[in-house]
Amino acid sequence: MERSRMDLPKGPDTLCFDKDEFMKDDFDVDRFVSDCRRRVQLEELREDLELYYRLLKTAMVELINKDYADFVNLSTNLVGVDKALSQLSVPLGQLREEVLSLRSSVSEGIRAVDERISKQEDIREKKMCVLRLIQVIRSVEKIEKILNSQSSKETSALEVPSALATGQVLERVAVEFNQLQFHAVQSKGLPLLDRVRPRIAGITAALQRSLEDLLLGGLRASDLDVVRHCLRTYAAIDKTRDAEALVGQVLVKPYLEQVIVEQVVESRPDGLQLMYGKLLDFVPHHCHLLREVTGGAVSSEKGSPVPGYDFLVNSVWPEIVRALEEHLPSLFNPGNPDAFHEKYTASMDFVSAFERQCGTQASVRRLRAHPAYRSFHSRWNLPVYFQIRFREIAGSLEAALTDGLEDAPGTFLQVSPNE
Repeated sequence: MERSRMDLPKGPDTLCFDKDEFMKDDFDVDRFVSDCRRRVQLEELREDLELYYRLLKTAMVELINKDYADFVNLSTNLVGVDKALSQLSVPLGQLREEVLSLRSSVSEGIRAVDERISKQEDIREKKMCVLRLIQVIRSVEKIEKILNSQSSKETSALEVPSALATGQVLERVAVEFNQLQFHAVQSKGLPLLDRVRPRIAGITAALQRSLEDLLLGGLRASDLDVVRHCLRTYAAIDKTRDAEALVGQVLVKPYLEQVIVEQVVESRPDGLQLMYGKLLDFVPHHCHLLREVTGGAVSSEKGSPVPGYDFLVNSVWPEIVRALEEHLPSLFNPGNPDAFHEKYTASMDFVSAFERQCGTQASVRRLRAHPAYRSFHSRWNLPVYFQIRFREIAGSLEAALTDGLEDAPGTFLQVSPNE
């Protein structure tokens, strides 16, 4: 029994100590005696301890006398226990063997079930792989059939499909192409997929060429429905950036090469303003159709806008910055501060006007977050310009002070050019 759970007999109230002090785990004789000496003399402490000792002795005797009969009869009551235990050992051993055998059988059964479940999971996974590969083959064959049929119609003199019909066909191809891409990703690493991969690459290239031809044809013909079908197809196969890059290369870049010419800009005092005006005219004249299809400017009878595109931010602006950096490098030269200030002011006015053409705050935020936007602003070496201006202002101020001191009356201060 733990010390904390033992009950000591109660002593008289005149004791100079608490009996529970003896049962504490941290009981210390020296500390106990020291605490008691603060209250009583050692002689009185000795008498109290002797008194309590006699109480403890009496309580111990009473405890022994209380259970004395049980102590005496303990050996008598245990007669035959060992025989009974030996009789129980045999059936207990048999029960133990039966339990162990049952446990082994249950473990084998669980292991067998786990193996079967694992095999079923493996079979199910292989089945899914086979089904995905079958779907890949079916999608490849279906897309090839549609593209070949469309190609044969285009080469036939009797039946030439319209651009709108071609766009609708390509939309169907895009839906099937998305399924093909999904199942191909899920089947990555399978040997059969590697054999089909060249056909998938051919389909991708053919679809890309068809979409490019259709988009450029629709833009040249100003066919709203064709452009909408084409852009919707680009969005369906997650190639919106390819469409924006195509517009930048084929539609924007040739126009900029004609407008941004360094000799023409420098030949006239207002050449830079005229160039920026022509650049701003590009959006309403050449991007009107794209903005109608993607910006929601079209009426509900003609179809809903195609989301996910921002041709001004991703097609027009990067090409403008690239053309300015390549064909007009003197624009950013701070050597002549007056000319630099004029160019910088005109350029910032152009940027503000271009932002207004974006139409929405979301488009403006995308423009300002574009790397080409930051690149354009970083090309202006404003620290060098401010340094040149500071030197001019400081020189003018120094000259004015020097002239004023020389012309001042009196002989209190003599200033010479060498001082």
